[in-house]
Amino acid sequence: MSYVDDVYAQVVAKNPAQPEFHQAVREVLDSLRVVIKKNEAHYRKQALLERLTTPERIVMFRVPWVDDKGQVQVNNGFRVQFNSAIGPYKGGLRFHPSVNLGIIKFLGFEQVFKNSLTSLPIGGGKGGADFDPKGRSDREVMAFCQSFMTELQRHIGPDTDVPAGDIGVGAREIGFMYGQYKRIRNAYEGVLTGKGLTYGGSLVRTQATGYGLLYLTQELMKCNGIDPEGKIVTVSGAGNVAIYAIEKAIQLGMKPVTCSDSTGWIHDPEGIDVRLLREVKEVKRACLTEYAKKRKKAVYHEGRGVWSIKCDVALPCATQNELDLKDARQLVKGGCRVVCEGANMPTTMEATAYLQEKKVLFVCGKAANAGGVATSALEMSQNSERLSWSFDEVDQKLKSIMVNIYHNIDDAAKKYGMKGDYVAGANIAGFLKVVEAMEAQGIV
Repeated sequence: MSYVDDVYAQVVAKNPAQPEFHQAVREVLDSLRVVIKKNEAHYRKQALLERLTTPERIVMFRVPWVDDKGQVQVNNGFRVQFNSAIGPYKGGLRFHPSVNLGIIKFLGFEQVFKNSLTSLPIGGGKGGADFDPKGRSDREVMAFCQSFMTELQRHIGPDTDVPAGDIGVGAREIGFMYGQYKRIRNAYEGVLTGKGLTYGGSLVRTQATGYGLLYLTQELMKCNGIDPEGKIVTVSGAGNVAIYAIEKAIQLGMKPVTCSDSTGWIHDPEGIDVRLLREVKEVKRACLTEYAKKRKKAVYHEGRGVWSIKCDVALPCATQNELDLKDARQLVKGGCRVVCEGANMPTTMEATAYLQEKKVLFVCGKAANAGGVATSALEMSQNSERLSWSFDEVDQKLKSIMVNIYHNIDDAAKKYGMKGDYVAGANIAGFLKVVEAMEAQGIV
């Protein structure tokens, strides 16, 4: 058995009932076969892949809190500190009922490579809880966040682990958690990113993942001879990433026509009205039915269906494994030429293989959605220097990072004889930097 297959079998055996983690590891290791084969004896002796796929630390804890009715509730909290070879652990916190250890491990593993691709000195980690902020009052969310941070604060710090937001964790939640951290630790430091602008946050951080996704998509299209002007774009999701991906796509001359949430999806053939979408989702925190009521030609559909709309570019920006083989076939049939992931692992392995087989330009999330964590690292820099950069300064740094990521993954794919395979390119480029740092630091 090859070293790659041996390690993957160990991962499955040691981490039972964690399919998302298995999938993430399999996708990365398969891409790395050509690299591993050249150094197999050395890597095996150093147990390098075993160390790469095993978190440095896993923290699990209970989160008790009191709801508005006086009832005590208990949730599960997690922080997986996966790899610190190139810097302090960095990765978001996700509050969603689906959160479990396997999902946090998959996200943390992906984060290691994503953070490496940014070229910034940040390691990989991820965390969260199976708490659902939807439908909860501000007081309930505050009670949960304070209890969550009371435990998490023992394990994080500006030079150790710097969490950020993710699904279910926005400016409100970050604010409540930062206040509790500061209260307990008696320290005003950059331990969380995604903070408000009045207390150490960075301009562009809100827009960063969506904007970064489009900067990379634009460079991908340009280098493959595709003019973005007038191209039809389908987008899934209606959260932070989707909203600002839609906004930047419009600024680049493209026409986004869909978005979706947990209940259904919108098709607006005249193009998504991003101002209305922000009002519905960010201000009112309402369902997309409210969007459809205010746009004459917009049609709301329950369930799934975003990928049935003909498009030139598809941007999955919702959640993991949302785009399956059936969806991929619909996209190809509808003339889609570009798929860039705004979410973490939103495309199944079967769908990814099909899209690549059909010569669709496909870039995985660890490269395409790295803009969020890149700007988080820029926020860390500003906090350390006690500075606040202008919107244009941060935006230009973000664009430069995303353009460099595209060329790094393109170059890596070409170097190993896999031109156009941007998944392999992303995994190889991210892997080589992390492994070099790991080897330099000894067996730790």
